[in-house]
Amino acid sequence: MESTESYAADFPEELTKRSQEEQNPSEAESAEKQTHIRFLVSNAAAGSVIGKGGSTITDFHAKSGARIQLSRNQEFFPGTTDRIIMISGTINEVVIALELILDKLNSELHSEDGSDAEPRRRIRLVVPNSSCGSIIGKGGATIKSFIEDSKAGIKISPLDNTYYGLSDRVVTLNGTLEEQMRAIDLILAKLTEDAHYSQNVHSPYSYAGYNSMNYAPNGSGGKSQNYKEDSSNSVTIGVSDEHIGLVLGRGGRNIMEITQMTGARIKVSDRGDFISGTMERKVTITGSEKAVHQAEAMIKQKAASAEERALE
Repeated sequence: MESTESYAADFPEELTKRSQEEQNPSEAESAEKQTHIRFLVSNAAAGSVIGKGGSTITDFHAKSGARIQLSRNQEFFPGTTDRIIMISGTINEVVIALELILDKLNSELHSEDGSDAEPRRRIRLVVPNSSCGSIIGKGGATIKSFIEDSKAGIKISPLDNTYYGLSDRVVTLNGTLEEQMRAIDLILAKLTEDAHYSQNVHSPYSYAGYNSMNYAPNGSGGKSQNYKEDSSNSVTIGVSDEHIGLVLGRGGRNIMEITQMTGARIKVSDRGDFISGTMERKVTITGSEKAVHQAEAMIKQKAASAEERALE
C-alpha cells in the first residue's frame, strides 16, 4: 500500500476560506473532530493522485494536514477494478484533502473534454452498511434534505450479496465540484456522529480475498460453493454498442484487468455483430464457473457505470 507520513504546512488560502466561511463556534469545534472518508478511483486516477515519485500525494499531505492512503496496485473494491483512497484527519483536513484530489482529477478530465462549462462529475464513497441508515434517515428524510441543500445527486447502492461478508455500500454523488463538496460536508458530519463509523478507519482495505476466494454468487449466505475449475463454462451477455468503449477501456485495459483478476477469457464481438434483434454487442466469457461469475459481475458493473455517465 502506497502511503506517506503526514506533513505540517499552511492550508491553501482558497480552500481554508471556503471551510471557514460563516463558521460559528460549534461548527468550528465540529471541524476539529477526527474522521475519515473512503472513495473509489480507477488505476489511472490513482497514479495521478500519487504523482511522479509520490510528489502529488506529498504535496496534498502538506497542504491539508490529512493522511492519504491508497490500496495496493491490485487491491480493488469487490466487483470493480477500482482502488480505494482513504483520507483521515480532522473533518477540516479531510475536506481540504478531498477537494484537492477531486479538483485535480476534475481539471484533468475537463482539459480532455475541452468544454468551457463546469462539468458534472461522479464520486463514489465507500460507507459501511451499518452507517448508511444515518445518511438515509427516517423515511428517506435525511438524504432528501442533503440532495435539496447540495443540489447534488445522491444514490446509495443496495448491499451486494454477490460477495459474502461484504459490509460496505457505495454512495454515488453526481454534480459539480461545489455540489459534491457540499454533499460531502453534510454526509461526513452525519457519519462522524456515528460511533461505529470511526472503527472502520483501522481496516479500510479488507477486500483482497473478495476478488478471488470469497466469491459467493447469488447471495448464497456464505455456504461455500463447489465450483468446477475446468474451462468448459461459457456465458454470453449483451452490452450496448454505445457503451462498449467504456467497458473495454482505452486499448482494452479494463477487459485485460478483469481477465487478470478472474482468469476468465473474454471476447467481444466485432463492430456491427449484435445479439439478434438488439443493438448490443456480444461479450462471451469463458472459464471456470467461479471465473465466469466474477468476470460477468465486473463487466455488468462497468456497463452500469457507462450508462450512469451517459445520463449525467
